[in-house]
This record gives sequence, structure tokens and C-alpha cells, in this order.
Amino acid sequence: MKMDRLIGILSVLLQQEKVTAPELAEHFEVSRRTIQRDIEALCRAGIPISTAQGAGGGISIMEGYRVDRTLLTAPEMQAILAGLRSLDSVSGTRRYARLMEKLSAGAGELVPGGAHMLIDLSSWYKTSLPPKIELIQSAIERHRSISFAYFSPGGESVRSVEPYYLVFHWSAWYVWGWCRSREDFRLFKLNRMAELGLGEAFEPRTAPLPDLEPERVFPAKYQVSVLFDPACRWRLVEEYGMDRFTVEPDGRLRFTGGFPDADSVLSWVLTFGDKAELLEPEELRRQLEALGKTLAERYKGRD
Repeated sequence: MKMDRLIGILSVLLQQEKVTAPELAEHFEVSRRTIQRDIEALCRAGIPISTAQGAGGGISIMEGYRVDRTLLTAPEMQAILAGLRSLDSVSGTRRYARLMEKLSAGAGELVPGGAHMLIDLSSWYKTSLPPKIELIQSAIERHRSISFAYFSPGGESVRSVEPYYLVFHWSAWYVWGWCRSREDFRLFKLNRMAELGLGEAFEPRTAPLPDLEPERVFPAKYQVSVLFDPACRWRLVEEYGMDRFTVEPDGRLRFTGGFPDADSVLSWVLTFGDKAELLEPEELRRQLEALGKTLAERYKGRD
């Protein structure tokens, strides 16, 4: 990607006094003409780059404007590289590993070999997810719409979306874009997409950053109260933290929290088996009672 290459070129120029266009072209596996256009782009961005022809010539950052190489400490560079490495864990490519190599070219002791931070963003969907991410990333860069079948609690639909951001949040991947059928910006979960394909080019519009506050994306329709067996403490801590439940005199744990729909409440409570009792709201307690009777009837002993 062009932005990756621009960052890489700038990194090389910050770490070396002078470099030639053929050397950059070979390093980044592009033509000399592409390197020339990249240098022009860096100049337009305000980076004071000078070029000199002939023997001893080359490309360099103008004297007096060079950034101190110690601006980034070794731990800071390690944090950057860990972040880049994590993107390869889900993309299924070595794109960001190659960018790491370019960023660290000539850095010497700035990038020690003993990395101690590993971030893996991959999921159970290691086969289906990377192709979706690659296609959506390409669509964003090329300003192409995407179309897909989408499965949600409200049913199945076919969407055409102008994509703007890939988002990793709540341990899952989403795309944020302008939904043509809803005529508004929407967040779509990649794992709920099927038959994903590229559409026609579109004129980019001003796209706000997604508001990822849980109350905004998953507005709470039901406030629930649930009593749990003390053996469930580890799971409540893992999923919600220590401040979402209190300990009753008998040792049981009282959880309170908001859920966006009834199915979310019932399915969550059922995963605890007989170690959870839904107290409120009464409406969902009755639904859970009816569901229990249905399940008991379904699974009663066969003759």
C-alpha cells in the first residue's frame, strides 16, 4: 500500500544520511518512477527532502530538519512493531511483517530482537475472516462499495455499503460505512456477512468516526438482576469485571446489568445451567419458565 511505502521511505531517510532512488526502488520492490512520485508526495506533505544528481548524489532530508533518532525509545519501537505484527495475525499475509522490516531498516539497537509483547487478533474464523478483511481493506482504499448478505437478530437482509473503517472491538471485527438501504452510517459484524463482493466505485463522503460506546451500539432495553452460584464468580469477573455483582449473605452473587434484547438475556442465563436464577424483569422470568417447560418436554425420556 502506498501509505505503508511512504512511512517506510521516511523511516529509511531518517536513519540514513543519503540514499539513492534505485536503492529505494529495489528495497520497496517498485519502479524508480514510483519512488519519484512518493518523494514528491512526501514533499507536498511538508517533509523537507532534497535530491542531488551525479556521483555522490542521492535523496536526503534537508540538514537542520532531521528528527532525532532517539525520539523513539526501544520500548516504544517494540510497541509499534507489536501492533504491526498483530495485524498479520488476522490478515493471513506478511504485509505488516514486511513493513516492520522496512521501518526497522538500519535501526540497529533501536529494535532489539527479544520481543516480549505478542498480540494475536485472529479468531475461531481463521479461514473465512482474512479474505473478508483483505477485500474490505481493498474496497476502502479504492473507494469501492461492498455488497453482502447480512444475518442479524432482526432477520436476513442484503446490504450495499460504502466502507470507511475496519474496526476491531469487543473481540470481533466490524466494518463502518454508509448503508445505502438505511441511508445512514452503520456498523456491520464481519462474522455475520456472507456472499461478500466488491461493487462499483463511489465518491467518498465525510465519514464520522464510529461511536463505539456500548450504550450507543447496544442500547439496553432490559435491566436484569440475576443470582449466581459462587462457582460462577470467575466467569462474571472475566465477562464484566468485579464491579458488576455483589455478594449476598448466603454467598450467592447478585448481578445487575443491561441487555439489548430478550434473546440475549435468556441465552446468556441458560449458559450457566442450574447455577443461575433470573430474578428481574418478571416478563423475562416468565419467558424463561415457559422455555424451561418446552425444553423439559422435548428432552424427557423416550419410551
